[in-house]
Amino acid sequence: MSGPDDRAGDYGFVVVASRLPVDRVEEADGGTSWRPSPGGLVAALEPVMRKADGVWVGWTGGAGPELGAFEAGGLQLFGVGLSAEQVRGHYEGFCNATLWPLYHDVIAQPVFDRDWWDRYQEVNRRFARAAAGLAAPGATIWVHDYQLQLVPRMIREQRSDVRIGFFNHIPFPCYEIFAQLPWRRQVVGGLLGADLLGFQRRNDAGNFLRASRRAWGALTRGSTVRPERGRQVRPVRAAAFPISVDSAALEQIARQQEVTARAREIRDLLGDPDLVLLGIDRLDYTKGILHRLNAYGELLSEGRLGPRTVLVQVASPSRERVEAYRALRDEVEVTVSRINGEHAELGSPPVHYLHQTYPREEMAALYLAADVMLVTPLRDGMNLVSKEYVASRYDENGTLVLSEFTGAADELGGAFLVNPYDTEGLKGAIVRAATIGRAEARRRMRAMRRRVAEYDVAHWAATFLEALNQAPTGDSASGGAAPG
Repeated sequence: MSGPDDRAGDYGFVVVASRLPVDRVEEADGGTSWRPSPGGLVAALEPVMRKADGVWVGWTGGAGPELGAFEAGGLQLFGVGLSAEQVRGHYEGFCNATLWPLYHDVIAQPVFDRDWWDRYQEVNRRFARAAAGLAAPGATIWVHDYQLQLVPRMIREQRSDVRIGFFNHIPFPCYEIFAQLPWRRQVVGGLLGADLLGFQRRNDAGNFLRASRRAWGALTRGSTVRPERGRQVRPVRAAAFPISVDSAALEQIARQQEVTARAREIRDLLGDPDLVLLGIDRLDYTKGILHRLNAYGELLSEGRLGPRTVLVQVASPSRERVEAYRALRDEVEVTVSRINGEHAELGSPPVHYLHQTYPREEMAALYLAADVMLVTPLRDGMNLVSKEYVASRYDENGTLVLSEFTGAADELGGAFLVNPYDTEGLKGAIVRAATIGRAEARRRMRAMRRRVAEYDVAHWAATFLEALNQAPTGDSASGGAAPG
């Protein structure tokens, strides 16, 4: 296998993502092994990678030297190394404290730090250099997410023969917000190195098209951007490709006898309540956990849900070295304690708060145990938890309360859509979801399940790659094609 210093490598398909699809496991004997990471992206791209002789370029998640090429779980991988300073500046700084709040409508105030920007450029350059060196002539390179927005142009400058796609998994903000970024022109220019740009929603693609005009001076027509004004114009397409989940695999897990038995056990452990509400989120200020808890607390005070109601709130640990996340955890735990203090009876708290990460089987059991799923982010690119819940409900029971500020709201018409900032509206939706007739609930769930089953994560990947295959490449003589 050729290394990243060569002009061209051996791989016809290169995935470039911030993280590798495996997690490092330290063995008791001091050795190291690799465990596949859970997630729909890996499930969608693994068969494509195997068919197209692919390699995945990513980072282990910690500071350390470059791992280079290795194999794990039958996948060809290339581990990019980052220093402790780069991890702090790129990941903890520019990605999580600058881009994340900015791209989520400034729910938290973004920080614009020039040193973080320098680290962001350095890390993007490392990923681009690795990808350019591993790609075979005419290869397809698919870059993922906001951590690597400069990579497409950096690759383009090294390899004019390859086809480059980019998918943005989080929202892309309106230009009035994006314009706050001091490096807005460089970011837009980095993305315009791709042949095809994918976004979760049409509004996100539209926001990018406007940013291309305003920050880069590009010409746009429909979904096409013409970033260069010379004789040779390379068009770039920006469009929506809503991501999804591996619906069949999730249903298969939910149908396992052990999982259904665990779902019954969960309800028994909760005291066999009349109504179980469920929230499953990363502990992130974009997820609307506090708004949800406050609405639930008011419903308890008003007695609108009945005396035997329980909310299970799972909040997976997230970015705990970032101050905003530590502060959020404190506030959530104080709010849970207040609600339980005001409304609990001995042995039966109305909120069960779990600050843990669970395996997929336990998540499926929680989905089956819930009567109402609460997915109420303040802003979310898609939100796959809502689709996981629907895919797991093979019994066609359960109802979904869903924020209108998620990409999933465009697809899951059977959900009760809410504005999570509207406390009264949120409370009303929870009550309606909890009291709806069984026939109406099943009709809604059946429609959502059809949608999630048909437009699953494999459909998402295939649709994006088919569109990328139709895009003109930077080098029209290459004849390269995206894998099918």
